Amino acid sequence: MPELLPAVVIDPPGPVRASVIWLHGLGADGHDFAPIVPELRLPAALGVRFVLPHAPGMPVSINGGMHMPAWYDISELDLRRRHDEAGLRASAARIGDWIAHERAGGIESERIVLAGFSQGGAVALFLGLRHPEPLAGIVALSTYLIGEDSLDHEASAANRRLPILMAHGSLDDVVPLARGEAARAALTQRGWPVQFHSWPMQHAVCLEEIEAVATFLRTTLA
Repeated sequence: MPELLPAVVIDPPGPVRASVIWLHGLGADGHDFAPIVPELRLPAALGVRFVLPHAPGMPVSINGGMHMPAWYDISELDLRRRHDEAGLRASAARIGDWIAHERAGGIESERIVLAGFSQGGAVALFLGLRHPEPLAGIVALSTYLIGEDSLDHEASAANRRLPILMAHGSLDDVVPLARGEAARAALTQRGWPVQFHSWPMQHAVCLEEIEAVATFLRTTLA
């Protein structure tokens, strides 16, 4: 099996019955969302393990070539074009290795959720919609859709009805709300069931969003 990206792994108090693979945003690392895990207050009976991988370091064009953790390069503020799809595909493959690792440990694919914030959410959407095995769901926070042009012929039949939770801040000046709304429209037009929430916040996470994620996880992993 390929070498896995290093990650923060938070196991439940009892047997592991499900996994959430949660991807951080640009410049952060797997520790970024670790404090949110206990705030979800998931029932112990669900047995959810959280895997929070660290993105590899790379120079990021929009930040003057500064080397930082990133899932792919970003070359301009306009997130509607010039995506580093090659970099995104490489990161999606590395997260696919983590899915395979959880599967090898006995977790059924239908009990694995992909989650991510900003860049991490873009990877979660890209991979989850194309993954050949059925997954439990996708959580995509403050993010946008990359690869829409290839989605129609690359989408996995196993995940054509995969439940998706999207949430976005109406005051987001990093990934504008319009990018999240465009992603929702593109997905719902193709038949994916998308729950979409928006709150008056910037490029961040709020309590209401955490509660929405917790409800989604309890439902999809019940």
